[in-house]
Amino acid sequence: MSERLRVVAGTIARFHTFDLAGELQRRGHLEAVYTGYPKRVFRNTGVDPAKIRSFPWVQTPVALAERHGLMPRRLSAACDILAHDSVDRYIARTLPDCHVLSVLSRSGLHAGGAAQARNIAYVCDRGSSHIVFQDRILAEEHARLGLPYTPIDPRKQAREQAEYALADAVTVPSGFVRRSFIEMGVDAGKVRQIPYGVDISVFRRVCPRDAGFRVLFVGQLSVRKGLVYLLDAFARAKLPGATLALVGSPQSETDTLLERFPVDRLERVGPVPRDEVVWQMSRASVLVLPSVEDGYGLVQAQAMACGCPVIASTNTGSEDLFADGVEGFVVPVRDADAIADRLTRLRDDPALLARMSEAALNRVKTIGGWAAYGDASLRLFHELARGRGHDLEALQVSGDAC
Repeated sequence: MSERLRVVAGTIARFHTFDLAGELQRRGHLEAVYTGYPKRVFRNTGVDPAKIRSFPWVQTPVALAERHGLMPRRLSAACDILAHDSVDRYIARTLPDCHVLSVLSRSGLHAGGAAQARNIAYVCDRGSSHIVFQDRILAEEHARLGLPYTPIDPRKQAREQAEYALADAVTVPSGFVRRSFIEMGVDAGKVRQIPYGVDISVFRRVCPRDAGFRVLFVGQLSVRKGLVYLLDAFARAKLPGATLALVGSPQSETDTLLERFPVDRLERVGPVPRDEVVWQMSRASVLVLPSVEDGYGLVQAQAMACGCPVIASTNTGSEDLFADGVEGFVVPVRDADAIADRLTRLRDDPALLARMSEAALNRVKTIGGWAAYGDASLRLFHELARGRGHDLEALQVSGDAC
């Protein structure tokens, strides 16, 4: 007799894994979701607490120590590796019967092997570019700026690459990430692209756009997020009366970057609650995300849902989200001149800004939110489980059986 597809998801913390778990639960396919945080952290996620399996004994104290600056730098990498390994081994020891196990990268090596030994398909879920590619591009960027760089620990790189090799499939959120895997020699057929969703019930326009031209950045104020190229572009564009607002957490290099590329009319908003992010996006004329390496910049879709056009580099998943020149502009990575040009065009052409704003609102309605992410994930999971010989019921996705 055919069985109903059953899926287990796993993550070191929360990330998008709990959005996936919620979608799986809503469709009746979630067997369990694992995390390294206490269950109470997930009270408002909509995931059934009975489905949550928590192993907080390593990850939670490590995360708290790092958050409060109590973790010695020399111990940080070792503790992070231990935290991921502890969750991984806990999943491997306690994995319930299911057809598919999907685990966020670096927490699935032992669990994936244990799953496959029981004829369960193993999916390695990776949100950023291939870890070796990521390390190389970040090292190169820090060298370009003359800033110190701490390489990704070789043990982390080795672990992830072992997971990529072991997995039945590697799920990634954008074409940029997929290309990085193929460039690093991973079989293209194994790398499956499934874009994340956006909660348009939360992200929506809540106030009118400011009368003045307001440029917004949301994210860590870091080399990785390309902050230097936005600062440089804003200064080059010479936009009379314009304001640059930076929303996000400062990093060790933030003050150095701001000192090297000073701009007038700068607002350092800092990290803020989600409601204020929505307000900032609604006020802004344009969001700029010039990341050097960014698996899938969710802030782009969130800004579009608030009627805010986007200027983003090719290394953010932008090409998968919107069309260049319609809802915003896609620019080459590390190109301050291109960003400055697009800022000037939007500042000097209010009609263009209005058209892009309306197009952004219309485009985000077609992204489908997290439901579309759940549908695409289920199609893949069903395919992988059947490929391992499981006799499954037909899968109902968006009204279609498969």
